[in-house]
Amino acid sequence: MSPTLQTTPLADDELERLAELLDQRGEEAMGLEELDGFLAALVCGPELVTPREYLPVLWGEGVPFADVAHASEILGLVLRHSNTIAATLSGDVEPDAVYLPILFEDEHGVTPANDWAIGFMRGVDMRPGAWGPLFDSKEAGGAIVPMMMLAHEHHQDPEWRPKPISADQRESIIAHMIGGTRQIYRFFEGERASHAAAVPAAGRVEAKVGRNEACPCGSGKKFKFCCGGAPTTVH
Repeated sequence: MSPTLQTTPLADDELERLAELLDQRGEEAMGLEELDGFLAALVCGPELVTPREYLPVLWGEGVPFADVAHASEILGLVLRHSNTIAATLSGDVEPDAVYLPILFEDEHGVTPANDWAIGFMRGVDMRPGAWGPLFDSKEAGGAIVPMMMLAHEHHQDPEWRPKPISADQRESIIAHMIGGTRQIYRFFEGERASHAAAVPAAGRVEAKVGRNEACPCGSGKKFKFCCGGAPTTVH
């Protein structure tokens, strides 16, 4: 697949299709907003997290792909969206492009942004130790505070929750969250470059799964002997 196709933003109908595929997994899978935040964190982070590692987090354990076409469709949509986020944050497509997260309004017309922030923090948790320098940074550490506030707003432990957030404060927090995403991306540029140099193949992301490649569900089996080997597969 060419780089141009890989970074082509998902059209509205493709985003709806991805949301449908996520909904089909039920509560095991992330919603589209949470997925967007999750992928943004993986793109911004200092180290590569491969689809084999993050798909079980995204979809839930024991991901059942119906067949090769089904797996390729899912991976194609997820990877294209991830690559679009990366291209936007890096400025490769448009130098002045602004990454705008996928945020949904609730039944009251409010945009909580909690799911996006939860997804972002779940992405951070894929490599918690590697994110340490950001949390320790006096200059850049504040960039992740909006994500933490919104992710913990309804935490079951009251001690984790921030003070009540007003409507005006929420708008400001979301604005700082968007700006913070770009700041975090830049903060880890050097670490990402070093990590990519150590893993040369990491920069090549394919949407299709080869039958002799490791199954992206994380089972450790070849795809042809796992999700790609039968109409229905359960791990």
